[in-house]
Amino acid sequence: MHSNEVGYGLNDIEKTGLTWILLNWKVRVLKRPIYGEKIFIKTWARNSEKFYTYRDFEVLDMNNSTLAIATTKWLLLDAKTMEIKKISEELISKYHPENISVFEGEAEIGKIAVPKEYSSFITYKVQRKDIDINNHMHNVYYLDLAYETLPDDIYYNYEFNNFEIMYKKEIKLGETVKCFYSNIEDIHYVIIKSEDEKTLHSVIKFTK
Repeated sequence: MHSNEVGYGLNDIEKTGLTWILLNWKVRVLKRPIYGEKIFIKTWARNSEKFYTYRDFEVLDMNNSTLAIATTKWLLLDAKTMEIKKISEELISKYHPENISVFEGEAEIGKIAVPKEYSSFITYKVQRKDIDINNHMHNVYYLDLAYETLPDDIYYNYEFNNFEIMYKKEIKLGETVKCFYSNIEDIHYVIIKSEDEKTLHSVIKFTK
């Protein structure tokens, strides 16, 4: 919605030739709302670093108490060639970036180390319903796929209030992926790779 307001939204891609790609999420749930409860979502752009920019989120209840916080890292691409484009000061200034981080004082969102050993895995063939406007698997569905990968005893008995997602290589329609599960010192990982295991698509990290 913010991009739509400043002329770099979905309907502007043909004119600008630019599109945003999500690289990382970092989410922390502080309190879970109940069904039917009204919530408010605040979001703002942060300053860019050459090729990257950040956007933070805060979810609030009716009493202005914080329910969840999140930060995201984005990359600007040429919509036709998919080449990385430098984020100009003129472009980012249209978003009126704020120097406020919801994870103030913590390590910035970044690279997740990939476990070398796995205890289980599933395979999944990407379907039409999974595809977004860039003809890639939708960002949210990586999280859904991670939930399917978690063993039953973990999925049903743990309430994860912290997760991070690192995207490495887009997944396309018809591709078959392997989703590996790993538990290292009570940190739960789902690693999504290509069917031949040569390409790393994403790493999802869950903690309590």
